Amino acid sequence: MAGEMTARRLPRPSALSELLAFRRPTWNPTARRLARAHTIADLRDIARRVTPKGPFDYTEGAAEAELSLARARQAFLDIEFHPAILRDVSTVDTSCTVAGGPSALPFGIAPTGFTRMMHTAGECAGAAAAGAAGIPFSLSTVGTSTPEEVATANPSGRNWFQLYMWNDRERSIDVLQRAASAGFDTLLVTVDVPVAGARLRDRRNGLTVPPTLTGRTVLNAIPRVRWWWDFLTTEPIGFSNFRHWDGTVAELLDTMFDPTVDFDDLVWIRDQWPGPVVVKGIQTVDDAVRCARLGVDGIVLSNHGGRQLDRAPVPFHLLPRVVREVGDDVEVMVDTGIMSGADVVASIALGARFTLVGRAYLYGLMAGGRAGVDRTIQILREEIVRTMKLLGVASLAELEPRHVTQLRRLVPVDPPG
Repeated sequence: MAGEMTARRLPRPSALSELLAFRRPTWNPTARRLARAHTIADLRDIARRVTPKGPFDYTEGAAEAELSLARARQAFLDIEFHPAILRDVSTVDTSCTVAGGPSALPFGIAPTGFTRMMHTAGECAGAAAAGAAGIPFSLSTVGTSTPEEVATANPSGRNWFQLYMWNDRERSIDVLQRAASAGFDTLLVTVDVPVAGARLRDRRNGLTVPPTLTGRTVLNAIPRVRWWWDFLTTEPIGFSNFRHWDGTVAELLDTMFDPTVDFDDLVWIRDQWPGPVVVKGIQTVDDAVRCARLGVDGIVLSNHGGRQLDRAPVPFHLLPRVVREVGDDVEVMVDTGIMSGADVVASIALGARFTLVGRAYLYGLMAGGRAGVDRTIQILREEIVRTMKLLGVASLAELEPRHVTQLRRLVPVDPPG
């Protein structure tokens, strides 16, 4: 009725007490920051705030105009899921078998170089977190922890070793033997690096390993005192497989890679390793078929995180065609551009056996060391489980191409006739 007033009364103390739910304060600033991170993008924002520009840009950047990375990420955004309804998804099994062993989740940690630059805990934090989560950890040839140190950090988990072939084959064999002796079970042979890509951020930053103090880095360090304190008060950053280097990262990489490596060398490497061999850096269907015929155990569709050839093929776009051609002969994996658990689920649905995450792991490492890597894995796990349940699948084996449509922005143009 017109003019009717809502009846009011004084709030009861008991009602107020139900509304007042103060959280116990978290005094640890790192834990407080990580608790507020709900996506990999959130971890990236934290990492940028607490990490100096040089190491952050080394992680964040790619080659030249960085189009390969942008397109790879866009490809995962440009998918459409097709959920099924009324399925029992009360429990979801995210486990799988890859390279002859188990993984609790359909992703592992990709090999990353110079990792202690990002956080002094480095590869050992990643390996320990991976072991606790039951997923594989990959150590890079240009890692800043030794195979023995990684094995100590992850004694009961799965460690993989990633190899760049050097001109000095004896050193290559030596590092392979060290990794095998330390219990590493799988070899990732990276084949897309005849030379280093033009990583312009690193050149412009004059990035060195370890980072050097200049007027610019000092100014950048002022709001990032914790990183520099850790850097100056812990073991100096060194390399696990070669001596100290006095130049920039770009110069180091250009001197390391062997541009003469060919398929005969791949066969030779395969014969030196006692366990599964996976070829990382496949970017065409033809090369995938050729590697499969050589008898390797797996391939990783990868454009090196966009850090080598700019405008390279998008690995996620290649996935369905490669799986059709070689999926019965080798395990097909994919990396580059994965920033969420939904990206992982989409890859598995289109036929990938496994995925690898690099930047997502490093964002967590920079954001909070070992705890940050744990948070990365937790976020991806939660997103994988949620996406699977919403799709109506209770196991990875139930994921099929019918669950995903790739929506292409870049349509090939036929050459003029």
